[in-house]
Amino acid sequence: MRFPILLSLILLVSPVASNLAAPSVAGLFERDNLVAWCVVPFDGKKRGPEARAEMLAKLGLRKCAYDWRAQHVAEFEEEILQYKKHGIEYFAFWSTHPKAFELFRKHGLSPQIWKTAPSPKGDTQEERIRKAAEAMLPFAKQARGIGSRFGLYNHGGWGGEPENLVAVCQYLREHHQMENVGIVYNFHHAHEHIADFKKSLEVMKPYLLCLNLNGMNEGAQPKILQLGQGQHELKMMRTIVASGYDGPIGIIGHTQDDVEERLKDNLDGLDWLVPQLKGKKAGAKPQPRTAGK
Repeated sequence: MRFPILLSLILLVSPVASNLAAPSVAGLFERDNLVAWCVVPFDGKKRGPEARAEMLAKLGLRKCAYDWRAQHVAEFEEEILQYKKHGIEYFAFWSTHPKAFELFRKHGLSPQIWKTAPSPKGDTQEERIRKAAEAMLPFAKQARGIGSRFGLYNHGGWGGEPENLVAVCQYLREHHQMENVGIVYNFHHAHEHIADFKKSLEVMKPYLLCLNLNGMNEGAQPKILQLGQGQHELKMMRTIVASGYDGPIGIIGHTQDDVEERLKDNLDGLDWLVPQLKGKKAGAKPQPRTAGK
């Protein structure tokens, strides 16, 4: 009986044992689980719906969160059609627009709806939570009306703090039965939480709808950085894996130059980081193709 016990102890501390978690690491960062974000108004090439869908498919990305500006409204339906044609999931939509919701009903889509969490003024924390929740309630209801989840998006200020995001989610769920409400958390708006990311992730995890990655240096120097080029994203990604989070992972463009090059840089960085998450030594560090602005 002593041999099986000894073998179990060896496996617990051996490198082989650490690799038993490899499939979950790989699955989390596989191309099929990645969401392209900030790839529409931040594309210096100004691609249209067809070119954008072709680009995403070529890169092996199967989900896209759609950010837009007023000039893109006329292309809303074509974007939907091109995603269907190229096998791209219309994963999320930024903010709200009546034309978009009309098209979602027409095409039977229920993308996540993302909107910046507000930072209202108030004399007490409770008052600020209530005001933020009430401000988001109409949008959460609108999302629920098409079967969509509604994501509070961290974008700095009071509304970008993890504890406040959670508190607003809890208020909307408890006081308005809005179970579709969750959190979309962005590394590039969270540099002030590099040091306590583990704690932040723990409180947000039950509500997370998507985690958007970014290269991370102290003080946001620079704010937008390709994966693998920063000081802290590897440690933060280890924290994600250890937490058991198994939801979507976003990679971003956001540099106002060729968004395809930025996505490629992030994919290269991810391919360099993931083996390290599995306990392997780092290979040659990939270099960005061109400097982002």
